[in-house]
Amino acid sequence: MSRPRFHWVGPLPPARTDIAHYTARILPALAARAEVVLWTDAEDWDPALEAHATVRRYDPHTDFPMPLDGLPPVDGPEIPVFQIGNSWLFHTGPLLLARRVPGIVMLHDIAIQDLLRGMIEHGHLSPGLYRAEMARRHGEAGARAAEEVLADRLRPHEAAVRFPLFEIALPKAVAALSHTPAGEAAIARSGLVPAYGLDLPFAPGAERPAARAADGPLRLVQFGYLAPNRRLDQVLEALASLRDRVDFRLEVFGTLWDEAHVRGKIAELRLADRVELRGFAAEAELDAALAAAHLVFNLRYPTMGEASGSQLRIWAASAAAAVSDTGWYRDLPAESVLRIPIEGEVAALSALVAEIDADRARGAAVGAAGRARLIARHTPERYAEGLLEAAARYERDARDALLAARAGRLLGDTARTRLATDRLARLLETG
Repeated sequence: MSRPRFHWVGPLPPARTDIAHYTARILPALAARAEVVLWTDAEDWDPALEAHATVRRYDPHTDFPMPLDGLPPVDGPEIPVFQIGNSWLFHTGPLLLARRVPGIVMLHDIAIQDLLRGMIEHGHLSPGLYRAEMARRHGEAGARAAEEVLADRLRPHEAAVRFPLFEIALPKAVAALSHTPAGEAAIARSGLVPAYGLDLPFAPGAERPAARAADGPLRLVQFGYLAPNRRLDQVLEALASLRDRVDFRLEVFGTLWDEAHVRGKIAELRLADRVELRGFAAEAELDAALAAAHLVFNLRYPTMGEASGSQLRIWAASAAAAVSDTGWYRDLPAESVLRIPIEGEVAALSALVAEIDADRARGAAVGAAGRARLIARHTPERYAEGLLEAAARYERDARDALLAARAGRLLGDTARTRLATDRLARLLETG
């Protein structure tokens, strides 16, 4: 295949989101196989990226949001790739651009209600458009839920369980890609664009020597952007029930949705001597903590339909993780994670911590199995090859997207089933 050029639109390091780090992780492998231009709406970026790609700024509010002047020609397709996550801070620009410019939409989250609510609150998305899309995609129930979300009577992450609304990112899409089988299936069911799936990438790095103590306090870690769905409250409740039976220390890294609430919870449960809030940490510091952890909490309920970069980092450290038995995490091999049921969550967490304390070899075996899966399924090189396969079909997908859009205008949304659209598209093409 001729060498394509990917126009990669999304957050870049040092932005404090794993999607920025994901871009940095795959960039060397992708740049070895294709031309890459990184597009950002931030004021600055890590200059190390420029060893592999050109970096340019875009402005989705202008008539010409992505200035292409000065780029050398390539003999393959020019392919915009828009990174859509669930934070308005990092994904407002990519979503606005994806709605204007044809390309591949990378849906890191299938459920993006938090992104949309944040965009509305900060004046980047019309409430009218949100209402219209909720009604269009989810009928009367969606329309009612939209009013509840806008009135702050329904929290976005709760609405996302029934009304994910990823379709709002796809009006100009040539194709869409997800990192979970469930996400790929949801895109395919929508009938809007071709759906692709790739395992989320993470470079495993060199294996660290075992740093987990065979005795002494049980070392526990939780990290990331910790919204309520990351279940920190439930973890603290479970640990409180063990304080007189298990000698443990919990380190919490990352941004808390409500630090005052969390500190109050720690005080209420008498855990101040056992729990330390560490705030945002550099990658090296976090990786060292994971290498020493006997158990890492990586719970998510409700899940937003995402794969977990956090889980891949945990596996890279050969650490054992407790995960919620739902979404992508439910499909992971049983030997690679420690599943926690949604019902009876606190009791199950308490039992697991006590079990790991009694048999630390169990956690080590789970961590080793996770690292083996990471190496087999999630390398940046494997991911880059998958992107090239999508690139090889890009021009065909672009043609099909144009034909499907024409068919949709003729049939109307209510009649736009995949079968009817495909049949009419073939007639339009041959005619």
